[in-house]
Amino acid sequence: MRPGFQTSLAIAGFRKEPKILRFAQNDIMKWFVGNIIAVFVIGGLGAVASAAESYKFDPSGSTIGFSVHQFLGTTHGKFTSFSGRIEVDREHPENSSVTVQIDVRSIDTRIKKRDDHLRGAEFFDVEKFPRMTFKSRSVKRTGPQSGDILGDLTMHGVTKPITLHVKLLTPINETGRTRWSVTTDPITRRDFNLMFAPAAESVSGISQTVAINIEIEAKRAQ
Repeated sequence: MRPGFQTSLAIAGFRKEPKILRFAQNDIMKWFVGNIIAVFVIGGLGAVASAAESYKFDPSGSTIGFSVHQFLGTTHGKFTSFSGRIEVDREHPENSSVTVQIDVRSIDTRIKKRDDHLRGAEFFDVEKFPRMTFKSRSVKRTGPQSGDILGDLTMHGVTKPITLHVKLLTPINETGRTRWSVTTDPITRRDFNLMFAPAAESVSGISQTVAINIEIEAKRAQ
């Protein structure tokens, strides 16, 4: 052993006997290896804990639609501009989450004059309330391919809790895509202050309840 190394050990309080020095070297090596292992274990656990899957809505393959009765007929419509993100935790589904943003200007009922009226101050007032949003608060698995998502829907400046019932239609394939159907209880217009003038309401024959029809195709986020 080199004299300089022996001197350093002596200063540190180790005696010079070879047997004692071997124990000291073994202790130092155990400390070093133990710390290296700890770093890998802690790092590995962190990687597992953050291994959630992220998916983004693909509007080209998705539909956010609605229908409402008027007199003896039914009016169907949809929103054509929206975005959303799904965070999936397979090990703990209750930790999954969904966020959605819908551009209210994109409403389409196939009649331009009616759509312009709905965008106006008397109804959606898109200048003041351009977006509606949904943000999940909890997720509950209800079956092998289904679940309930409780969250907050904000529309026309009003936030109300709603529950989305989701069902997996297409499992994740090799392209990283998946497809879901979404239903919920009908939404009441009055709850969100979406009312026409009293005179118009009395003669329009438009139902207070609006049925929701949603199918979402999502692709794995890069």
